[in-house]
Amino acid sequence: MSRIGRMPIAIPAGVTVDIAENNTVTVKGPKGELKRVLPAEMQIVQEGDEIKVSRPNDLKKMKSLHGLTRSLINNMVVGVSEGYQKILEVNGVGYRAQKQGKKLTLSLGYSHPVEMEDPEGIEVEVPDQNKIIVKGIDKEKVGQYAAEIREKRAPEPYKGKGIKYADEVIRRKVGKTGK
Repeated sequence: MSRIGRMPIAIPAGVTVDIAENNTVTVKGPKGELKRVLPAEMQIVQEGDEIKVSRPNDLKKMKSLHGLTRSLINNMVVGVSEGYQKILEVNGVGYRAQKQGKKLTLSLGYSHPVEMEDPEGIEVEVPDQNKIIVKGIDKEKVGQYAAEIREKRAPEPYKGKGIKYADEVIRRKVGKTGK
């Protein structure tokens, strides 16, 4: 059995979960509301303040969908109760980030500043010019937008310049040696 799929999902206080037909799951909480259509083959049952996901048979496809379905519901529950955030660091001489309204402006050593518009449901904070915090209730959107920001100037291995995640470790390389 799937170890992750088997675990029940605890619903914290203040969070309501609604399971409609076609496995449309709506999760409402203090931070907002998320809705998602999950694989129709999975049986999603709410028992008191727990949600259990079970699969109809042991085919490979069902096994892989089992853990996925459980994880997606759990991410929705955590998102509406606590929310998600990713912290990015901008390293490099003259590299900096600024926030104007819903626009993030990055100076990354290009001939022009890179401007990015905040997507719907995502909040971006710039506490200082070398730190960017991406917050939201949808784990997938937060991770995707953080990855798009990082992609504008990924860290390079020689000097470590670029945008990296706060918990990311850059493997450094030794440069050329002169004779």
